[in-house]
Amino acid sequence: MFKILQKTLSTGIATNPYPQTAALVSEQFRGRPAFDFPAWQDARPAAEACPTGAIAVRDSGLTREVAIDYGLCVFCGECARVSYAGGVRMTREFELATRSREGLRITAQYELYADGTHKQLISTDEAGAVTAVTAEMLGREVERTVRQALGRSLAIREVDAGSCNGCELEIVALNNPVHDIERFGIHFVASPRHADMLLVTGPVTRNMEMALRKTYDATPHPKVVVAVGACGISGGIFGSSYASIGAVDRVIPVDVYIPGCPPRPEALLHGILLAVYRLARA
Repeated sequence: MFKILQKTLSTGIATNPYPQTAALVSEQFRGRPAFDFPAWQDARPAAEACPTGAIAVRDSGLTREVAIDYGLCVFCGECARVSYAGGVRMTREFELATRSREGLRITAQYELYADGTHKQLISTDEAGAVTAVTAEMLGREVERTVRQALGRSLAIREVDAGSCNGCELEIVALNNPVHDIERFGIHFVASPRHADMLLVTGPVTRNMEMALRKTYDATPHPKVVVAVGACGISGGIFGSSYASIGAVDRVIPVDVYIPGCPPRPEALLHGILLAVYRLARA
């Protein structure tokens, strides 16, 4: 027992100060791909390499529409690997949570040469691109907001609707000493009847559809739903099939979307804080 106390005192504070300060992200971490649309010479290799269809190309004569969906993206980096002239690069950006599904979609229009390469960029629609709300902005007053909205702490019920458990590993990390989500007055509960928020992972399997609906109905108002990861947002690599319905919002309403495969703990925290602000306005 003495050795445990000694180790605790010598270790000191292990908690990451995020979101009060910027997160420490390793050089090897892959966040969202960033697209330099004017410099992008050909979107076809990236679209062909993308394993989830997050980059889609549609040609009509000598014009091309390129659609990018961060809700499908698993941040694998294949699009950047096959693109040249700096059209696509991987970043370490992970604060991608948004309140609308359209907030994860970008489109670009190109005029083409005869060989199908891009002649010039006609237009881009980035109105819904990745949210500019940083976790530092959200974190400054989160405790006050939680208590103002609920008069107490925030209770989360996590629902695995068909996940591979990659997202669950990151969610579990929220409760460890490094991330310590309870410092914000946020904790996880075992019953939806005690919850203010549902944190849903995985594509919704057909066997879990009714369970998810019942969980949503059992959660008292006001409540918010957060879809976690590419699978929760869009069905991810599993999509829709005889066994999988796909996106969470095909079964229950979703208030906040957190992209990633899986999203790191700070990305989860960013999305949860964003959902708290929506709950405060409910």
